[in-house]
Amino acid sequence: MSVRPAPSRKKVTVVVWAISALVAVLSGCGGDESERDYAVPDSLCGVAVDADELGPFLPDGKEITVRDKSGGGTTVCEVVVDDELALRATQAWVEEGKTTAYFASSQTLTAPEESAEDDRLRYSGNEAFGKTKDCIDKQHGQELYTAVQAQGSDHKDADAMKRLITDYTSEVEGSTSCEADGSE
Repeated sequence: MSVRPAPSRKKVTVVVWAISALVAVLSGCGGDESERDYAVPDSLCGVAVDADELGPFLPDGKEITVRDKSGGGTTVCEVVVDDELALRATQAWVEEGKTTAYFASSQTLTAPEESAEDDRLRYSGNEAFGKTKDCIDKQHGQELYTAVQAQGSDHKDADAMKRLITDYTSEVEGSTSCEADGSE
């Protein structure tokens, strides 16, 4: 039977140091750890949203403010994180017979390439636009459109943005906004 010599103290020290360094590096690479000191809202100016769907589109920060900027037949809800605009949700009355692509072109410089529900929804990785069903103001010849634009973070996820605009538009359809006359 052979006896293996004990490792030198120098080798043990190097191995322990290497393992410690590796553990320190790996523990700092969590990636999903948020530096968010605020609670993600579950509504945007009275319109319910899924905070889990909204959260990834909001940046890290200390303080959040949700501001209602309504007027002239348009409702704009701004989400501000640490005094920087992070997300904007819009409800706007547009001339009847227009398309979601037409509405989006007035709201963004980059036309969203993805579409769903026969072009009723248009979306990209960080913004989306929708046309409500049956929210029509016959008196003024207008239809209600929606938008969610998240340009305050680097997060881009077209599928998540599609879910967000689908849910947001559905909530608007069931709200008093759908009954508005478009002339506020």
